[in-house]
Amino acid sequence: MLSRTADNLYWLSRYMERADFLARIIEATQRLATLPTAYGGTGTEWESTLNAAGALEGYKEHMSEVTEADAIYYLGFDARNPSSIRNCIELARTNARAVRTALTIEMWQAINTAWLELKRYEISLGKPGPIDRIELSRFLEFVKKTSLDFDGSAHRTMLRNDAHWFSRLGLYMERADTTARILDVKYHVLLPETEAVGGTIDYFQWTAILRAVSALTAYHWVYRGSVKPWLVADLLILRPEMPRSLRSCYDNIVRLLDNISRAYGRQGPAQRHAHAMLARFENSSIKDVFGTGLHEFLTEFVESNDQLGSAVSEQYLIH
Repeated sequence: MLSRTADNLYWLSRYMERADFLARIIEATQRLATLPTAYGGTGTEWESTLNAAGALEGYKEHMSEVTEADAIYYLGFDARNPSSIRNCIELARTNARAVRTALTIEMWQAINTAWLELKRYEISLGKPGPIDRIELSRFLEFVKKTSLDFDGSAHRTMLRNDAHWFSRLGLYMERADTTARILDVKYHVLLPETEAVGGTIDYFQWTAILRAVSALTAYHWVYRGSVKPWLVADLLILRPEMPRSLRSCYDNIVRLLDNISRAYGRQGPAQRHAHAMLARFENSSIKDVFGTGLHEFLTEFVESNDQLGSAVSEQYLIH
């Protein structure tokens, strides 16, 4: 496979997963922001979300203050934000067009239909100003459904060859990054100094995080009890049976990179880095994670995940 084709497939899946993440983090922040102060509202939720999404610096270059309406516009539609939902879907379609013959009909239809539907939402939501909350809710559901449609069509219709491996590698690389960032939102939405970890405010904030990744039901299936911070982190970091957990993502990343190495006849820095990261998850407990500090662990993970992305790019995607 040409490195250019592999690059298009890899980034197509990353952009689709990133759009899904942004829809979920907007939804989660809306829940946190509408909580009364007595139940977890802090007033800093949107700045925290922009920070966790890696968009705060760019936002402040264009906006004088952080407001809900401006933050949603910047994350959703602003052309000046390279990772806005609008830009993610447009870039995904651009990559898809470049490798149209490597995609199944169902995959192309999922992304092309989303791009066409996006134009309708740009008319109603794609400008700064007051938010139509009902239309915004429809838009966020549309983005999540688009991601599910694309993910499902790729899983069900692609041949298990190098095109599939590079496509799914991009998905799991991005999913690992976004899971860590969603968890880190909770760090940035600080508890009042008088509130204990595990108290009422903590409960509502962690529940919002679980809802953001569609994991609240899974949490109750696994732990059969009330929401506790260390168990939420355990589910989303170390549990291999949780599809969005960091451990599960790296189980898949290692498998896909090993498939690619066998197909091309050699291993390299990407495989070694991925195996080292998986070994760390296999040998860690949630006590170790909190001993390091959850925020510090997640920050280090995001940096290491970025390093793996660079290794994959240098090894396979640069042309």
